[in-house]
Amino acid sequence: MKEIKAYIHRNRVAEVINALKSSVAWTTMSNDEHNLTAYMVKGSLVPLDEGERRYSVDLGDEVIDEYKLELHCSEQHVDELVKLIVASARTGQANAGWVYVVDVLSAVPVV
Repeated sequence: MKEIKAYIHRNRVAEVINALKSSVAWTTMSNDEHNLTAYMVKGSLVPLDEGERRYSVDLGDEVIDEYKLELHCSEQHVDELVKLIVASARTGQANAGWVYVVDVLSAVPVV
């Protein structure tokens, strides 16, 4: 099992989630193979415009509101899902976000 973590601009999150849920990989996975979670986070992506630019007194630096998506899936679906995230999260900037793939050593269902 793999975990895909993506940090993307907030204005791209709906398109990314729609692309993931419309994918062949998503529809062929059973419910216990995937879990998608979205968090609003403060991050250091380059702002798209002045409206995104914020200063955090707590962090002592400029930040923007961005989303962190976490998706768990089988290894056979990783490449397709990462490609979908990258394609649908594009903003036209050189650095519009990051996607990480990590191994999940254990997954225990809560029943």
